[in-house]
Amino acid sequence: MQAGRDDRSLGDLFADLVRELGELVRQEVQLAKAELRQNASQAGRAIAALVVGGAIVYAGVLALLAAAILGLGQAGLPWWLAALLVGVVVVVIGAVVTARARAALQATALAPQQTIETLKEDRAWVNEQIR
Repeated sequence: MQAGRDDRSLGDLFADLVRELGELVRQEVQLAKAELRQNASQAGRAIAALVVGGAIVYAGVLALLAAAILGLGQAGLPWWLAALLVGVVVVVIGAVVTARARAALQATALAPQQTIETLKEDRAWVNEQIR
């Protein structure tokens, strides 16, 4: 017959603690892998959407730029000056859009936050078990 939980030896208690800690570490590793996979997947989809949207906008912008240069040239500006003005405006707009896209990408949390929280909880649990 197995002795009651309170009647176990110190060696048995430490053996149980080591076994449970091992299982806990394995579970935390599995959780971290799953969370990192999910975060990477979300970031990948956001990047793909950004690239596709950028390519579509690029095609439209090229047509609009040509029309703007032609319009300014027809209005009496020298062609080189019309192209320069349009180019400067486009560079400024591109810099603003790029900065916003970078900020949105950096806001994507790639660190496994849930795993970090459970590790903190696990540490507290281990400290309680040792006391």
